[in-house]
Amino acid sequence: MRLTFLALLIVSTTTFAQNKLISYELVKTWPKEVLKQKWKEQGVPESIAPVRFDIDVYEVIYNTSWHDGSVIKASGLYFVPVDKNVKEMGPLPMVCYHHGTQIKIERKVKMGGEQAICIGFAADGYLVARPDYIGLGKGERHHLYHHVPTQAAASMDMLRAVKEVNEKIGVSQNDMLFATGYSQGGHATMGFHKTVQEQYSEEFKITASAPMSGAYDLAGVQEKTMFEEYSHPGYLPYLFFSFHEVYHFYNNVSDVFKPPYDSILPPLYKGYHSMNYINRLIPNVPKEVIRPEVVKLYMDNDDFPFKKALRENSVHDWKPERPMLICYCKADEQVNYENAIVAHKKMKENGSKNVRIKHVNKDLGHNDCAMFAVMHSKMFFDSFRKGSKKGNRGPLAKRFLIGIGKSHVASKARKKRREKAKASAN
Repeated sequence: MRLTFLALLIVSTTTFAQNKLISYELVKTWPKEVLKQKWKEQGVPESIAPVRFDIDVYEVIYNTSWHDGSVIKASGLYFVPVDKNVKEMGPLPMVCYHHGTQIKIERKVKMGGEQAICIGFAADGYLVARPDYIGLGKGERHHLYHHVPTQAAASMDMLRAVKEVNEKIGVSQNDMLFATGYSQGGHATMGFHKTVQEQYSEEFKITASAPMSGAYDLAGVQEKTMFEEYSHPGYLPYLFFSFHEVYHFYNNVSDVFKPPYDSILPPLYKGYHSMNYINRLIPNVPKEVIRPEVVKLYMDNDDFPFKKALRENSVHDWKPERPMLICYCKADEQVNYENAIVAHKKMKENGSKNVRIKHVNKDLGHNDCAMFAVMHSKMFFDSFRKGSKKGNRGPLAKRFLIGIGKSHVASKARKKRREKAKASAN
């Protein structure tokens, strides 16, 4: 009887671990004629971003893990290439796309923003899983910003859920798995790759990853933004509140944040305000919201809990065994570009022979850099589909066209900065 009970327990536990899907729903279809027209309106040549398929977009609800190991609900979008003229398509590669910083819980299905990146991959024949992470979209609890274990769990569990969706909708996935993402998504991508390699390599076989403009060295390079004027000071409290949920830094919010921010800040991070709104309400130097004695403790004590949390969730110091392309722009005003330099250097020192770095442009800021970093990442992934084992930069003609586009956007960025500097001087 005891053996029978244990056997049932093992079977049920194994089944639960494998079956992540709660529900899925087709929420949008993008016909390729519509996509071609959108590309034309936005001046995107099809030679750079081919449109070969219609796209079905599914909303996927699935089980994942909270930081304490309890099971909670998470959500994401799944972009599936469709060819109405072909009854059964062959196996397709999978991209796990990690989105950038989002504080509002709500997530709509739309053509713009980073969903356009997912659409661009899917239109050229990639399956694309886009997790909302924990606490965003239609998930439970609240988002744990830059927390590596839960970000990685949300991605892995969505990929598991998507396999179940594929069986139900008749989609076949091949053995290629790519991972990419921008900004917070760059950090999430690198953390996902690291977690898979170190703990789940038997289940997931990453073909290549392309982290883009991420804060990989949270306790080193990115730490500097706390002590100087910064375009997005709202990121620091977001980290504090998220990490406190996991590491428990204080008994009362007033122990860390000085008046009036101890009362102003908590309601702002409930998921109903934009980061731009929050940035306008707090000082441009992030540390100015924190009590001076807490700042001093942080500076003087390497074992200060928040500093330890930043170290634990930094993802720059390891040895990738699968190909990786790290993209960045030197004029990035949100994520210090040295994050990419430090990560690449450290990985090389650790003996990795599979990590490349791509300086996309010296004049493009954080937002403008994204579209071109994605183009380089996609060419890197495309090279594996064409038979490369280590990945390459992509076709010369395509890189030339992308270079023209970068020069045009960079020129506008330089002009905008000159006008802003002139206005400030006056």
